[in-house]
Amino acid sequence: MIWKPVVILIGSYLLGSTSFSILTSKLLFGGDIRSKGSGNAGATNMARVHGWGAGLMTLAGDAVKSAACMLAGKALFGEIGLCLGAAGCILGHCFPAFHNFKGGKGIAVGGAVSFGIDWRVGVCTVGSFLLGALLSKKVSVGSLCGAVAIVASSLLFHVSTPRLILSIFCACLAIARHHANIKRLAEGTEPDFKAGKSGR
Repeated sequence: MIWKPVVILIGSYLLGSTSFSILTSKLLFGGDIRSKGSGNAGATNMARVHGWGAGLMTLAGDAVKSAACMLAGKALFGEIGLCLGAAGCILGHCFPAFHNFKGGKGIAVGGAVSFGIDWRVGVCTVGSFLLGALLSKKVSVGSLCGAVAIVASSLLFHVSTPRLILSIFCACLAIARHHANIKRLAEGTEPDFKAGKSGR
């Protein structure tokens, strides 16, 4: 039975390593998104550089690959398989083997995973993200709010131990990936989010 968790982790990591932002930016816009804007390979930077359409397309792709990993993991190894699939997908997204291990910050994938943990956790996580981002005009603030909310709501709704561990993993990874943003927030230099086609 040990082969199932291994297959789930490796398969999910590889699927997670498929970066829709990098592929879309190269195929449709003729450049690597990691060389523009914030340098991050994620939906937010795609929207910042190429507009809302590109950002939403990236977000949809990240959500689909997250769901695929969780569903496949659950089919192979039940609840633990679901959690392993989610964790593998997030790791692949943040550290993609196909793109020199330089990927996104895992927020879009984490948002999709939060619904896999529990739909109520998903609502709380995404709601906290949107509220934090809208009030502050900074996506990084929304992301950090979502990281706190995924753990808090998992505790509130008494999810199973594997799902709680997954929520803590997601939150810790998100916070770690935002270390530069946290520093800028503390210094008061974190820029507001503006979508467009700046090409920066």
